[in-house]
Amino acid sequence: MARTLEQTTMRKVYWRLLPFAILTYFLCYLDRINVGFAALTMNKDLGLDAAVYGMAAGAFFWGYFLFQVPSNIILEKVGARLWIARIMVTWGLISGATAFCVGPWSFMAVRFLLGLAEAGLFPGLVLFFTYWFPDWHRARIISGFMLALPIAVATGAPLSTALLELNGLWGLAGWKWMYIAEATPTVLLGIAVLFYVTDRPAEARWLSDEERAWLTSTIADERHRIETRRKVSLWQSFWDPKVLLLSLNYFGIVTASIGMLLFLPQMVKQLGLTNMQVGWVSMIPYICGAISMMAWGWISDRMGERQWNLCVSCILASAGLIIAGLFVGTSWAVSAGSSALPSWAGSETPAGASPGVSMRSRPSRSCLQ
Repeated sequence: MARTLEQTTMRKVYWRLLPFAILTYFLCYLDRINVGFAALTMNKDLGLDAAVYGMAAGAFFWGYFLFQVPSNIILEKVGARLWIARIMVTWGLISGATAFCVGPWSFMAVRFLLGLAEAGLFPGLVLFFTYWFPDWHRARIISGFMLALPIAVATGAPLSTALLELNGLWGLAGWKWMYIAEATPTVLLGIAVLFYVTDRPAEARWLSDEERAWLTSTIADERHRIETRRKVSLWQSFWDPKVLLLSLNYFGIVTASIGMLLFLPQMVKQLGLTNMQVGWVSMIPYICGAISMMAWGWISDRMGERQWNLCVSCILASAGLIIAGLFVGTSWAVSAGSSALPSWAGSETPAGASPGVSMRSRPSRSCLQ
């Protein structure tokens, strides 16, 4: 009976929250990649060379860095529904405001403000999952949720370049139309979050009384077991050796991935392709990445192992990125990027899944009862 209750409850939770999370993260990464495609025509209009563009585009991450932890503390205090809605509405409005930049300094300022607005979304959603998914479900929900990343890049590439073709419509440049069009769904979804998202299982009217009681007690028992074993304060977590090591590893992964996001369209453009062709070719590495993310996550869960899967994927990604850098302007660079990104996507999955928690590590029937 307990097993059946778990199945019916978690089926409802997955169908309620996973599509919302995927769509949210899809729009998040669509917003991340559009600056790379806008650069094909925007840089000339705003007077940006490669160095200034890289510095201004990177200003986003300074804002993101500064407000990341405070944003999640606020989410815990005020609730996920209100705070995620705030993040999405403000990030959408500021992203759309990029269309009105007139030079390097205004572009840099908007990018910095965009980072402040968007800070906390990814870790906030992961924290939100801990309210709804017992630990033996989290590897699946994280990998399914993060699948939005390569899908966003693969589909966003031709979408962004298609919007660039609106150049001159109503007197606006194509890159301005791209920012406005891609920011609008984010604002609308942010408003919808206020009516759709439920903060905690105890408040979920879309679950039956029995389902709500089971999920609430399961999450509460799990949290109690963890806090009984060891409770780490906020400040202690900053100096925990495991946190520092994983942060260093993730720093390397994100540095490589963001570099590809920002400069891949310009690298592909050097092959002599049109803007629309750049969009289609840029899809290739990320389609490979989407397949790899699911496959590598499955392998890692089947092996019940995280560290070596993470290590091997990072080594392969590094090799592909080095080759891509050595052969910029040739088809070899695109081929190497297509091999590097699947490995990088694979590294995200073992790192994102809870170390030591596999599909097979679920509690016994007596524990569920």
